[in-house]
Amino acid sequence: MAEHALTTAGESAAAPAGLPGVVADWSGDKQAFPVPWGKAMMWIFLLSDTFIFTCFLTSYMNVRISTTVPWPNPSEVFSLDIGGAHIPLILIAIMTMVLITSSGTMAMAVNFGYRRHRANTTALMLITAAFGATFVGMQAFEWTKLIVHEGIRPWGNPLGAAQFGAAFFMITGFHGTHVSIGVIFLLITATKVIRGDLDHERPGFMTGRKGKYEIVEIMGLYWHFVDLVWVFIFAVFYLW
Repeated sequence: MAEHALTTAGESAAAPAGLPGVVADWSGDKQAFPVPWGKAMMWIFLLSDTFIFTCFLTSYMNVRISTTVPWPNPSEVFSLDIGGAHIPLILIAIMTMVLITSSGTMAMAVNFGYRRHRANTTALMLITAAFGATFVGMQAFEWTKLIVHEGIRPWGNPLGAAQFGAAFFMITGFHGTHVSIGVIFLLITATKVIRGDLDHERPGFMTGRKGKYEIVEIMGLYWHFVDLVWVFIFAVFYLW
């Protein structure tokens, strides 16, 4: 009994000495985890967002198939008269080209970011943001045309099935909100890159680890996701 008490007392006395090692083991999770936390959280967010967009597009397809009222022809609804010619889906085609091009400039920004070329990274992120703002502006023009000239509303549609307006404004509005948020965060990140916040780890929002440009890659993941979602919207909503 006395020997057991001495052993227990010895272990208790030795515990504080080994405590730093235990703390180091438990606090080393960031080093043990192969993916940065910010990048992992972005992947989780994108996965959840994928489910939302999937539900939207699946619901749209279900309504489109089940409705008995004639569905408007997207080629006619989304056409423009240019120089006396009736061109179907011309605005949508330009919007798609702009967004896909922005995905290329964003990929180049990530590449230059990990090479620590601050000026090139900033310029390409600003170009990407400009493409995104252009896309949103063209989408606003499209909404204005449908609301003012065609009389389409979320609750009604003089061209056919009433669900058309609700589906269009919900899906494109939700995606347009994502693009707008992306443009804002691209501008914030570009500002931090050109000021050198990522090189010196200045305290602040979206700075990350010193000398690491992970936030640029995280923004790239978000932007590529937004572009990919638009490809599905373009194929399901405008081409069907």
